[in-house]
Amino acid sequence: MSKLIFLVVVAIFEFVATAPTISTPGLKILTTEQFERLRTWNQGDKQDIWELSGQFEGDMVLEAGQRNGLINERYRWSNNEIPYVLAPGFDDEEIAWIKKSLEEFVDRTCLVVRERTPSDTDYVYVTGDNSGCWSYVGRRGGMQTLNLQRSYPGNGCFRNGTIVHEFLHAAGFYHQQSSPDRDDYVIIVWENIQSGTQGNFDKMSWDVVTTFGQPYDYGSVMHYGAYAFSANGERTIVTLDPEAEIGQRYEMSEIDATKVNLMYCPDKV
Repeated sequence: MSKLIFLVVVAIFEFVATAPTISTPGLKILTTEQFERLRTWNQGDKQDIWELSGQFEGDMVLEAGQRNGLINERYRWSNNEIPYVLAPGFDDEEIAWIKKSLEEFVDRTCLVVRERTPSDTDYVYVTGDNSGCWSYVGRRGGMQTLNLQRSYPGNGCFRNGTIVHEFLHAAGFYHQQSSPDRDDYVIIVWENIQSGTQGNFDKMSWDVVTTFGQPYDYGSVMHYGAYAFSANGERTIVTLDPEAEIGQRYEMSEIDATKVNLMYCPDKV
């Protein structure tokens, strides 16, 4: 074996070896190719890193049979609070990224994402494994994992919009383009989608989710980008509004924030 090949094998082994070790029911185990794709991701990529994280629709971990989160109040957090704990290993810069991003919930919504206290039995455990950016949808009960791959501080998962995106999943929100009314706003170009990933573009039904009476939001931090799961570098989502732009944002849109408030404190909206 040549020295170059040996180094590549060692690098891949070390990367895979840092995959999640905490019990995460419903988490799909990634292939070596998926790990390598995440390792080499950069901001020039047409796909957001969370779209490549190997879970349902890219970054959502669902319990068996779970396809709801917005309507079923079982998945909502009590007292409008999401407690969290950071796993060991994050450096000061990464911790600062997380805390700064979570201030957006306090500043713009009635939902508080805060550090866990001893009395909190339900909480999010934030890990930094090399498996991308992903989260459960809604409150599971007890400890639940949310992952922010820490290979690229200031890049990859460590972007304000990505961190907010994953915590919005934890709050109980799905992706915007899975909304039941999406066909009135976007065209899914099925022939451009990677074989085997078409299910990531399924629509939810009205008995599962609600828009809280809000309009479809091209600017949502929860919307796929135009090239999500593209097989050929061409768009998989085309907006019916030719001026609209979709894809990862730096922060919640006004509609995102309104939906959070309508879910958790409708009497104050």
